[in-house]
Amino acid sequence: MSATPKDVETALSNVIDPELGIDVVNLGLIYEVTVDDGVVRVVYTLTAPACPLGSQIEAQIVEYASVLAGVTVVRPELTFTPAWSTDRMSADAKFALGME
Repeated sequence: MSATPKDVETALSNVIDPELGIDVVNLGLIYEVTVDDGVVRVVYTLTAPACPLGSQIEAQIVEYASVLAGVTVVRPELTFTPAWSTDRMSADAKFALGME
């Protein structure tokens, strides 16, 4: 049985933004996940282009997605289009940051 995009998103909920203490899925940083014959493609963004933790977040995306069943390659793709905004955050993330 091979990993699904939902399995990948669940795994990526373990990737925590160290500055905010909230996972990248709830922050709305994951834009797209595809799985094709063992190749996982994760299109993601950062809260700001100059985020000093970008390489750490990317490494963790690869780390957590790589251990899933049937995954042979993880290809993270960083994008800033569209730009991230707090509108992408889940209600739980907004609550945790005192925004709701």
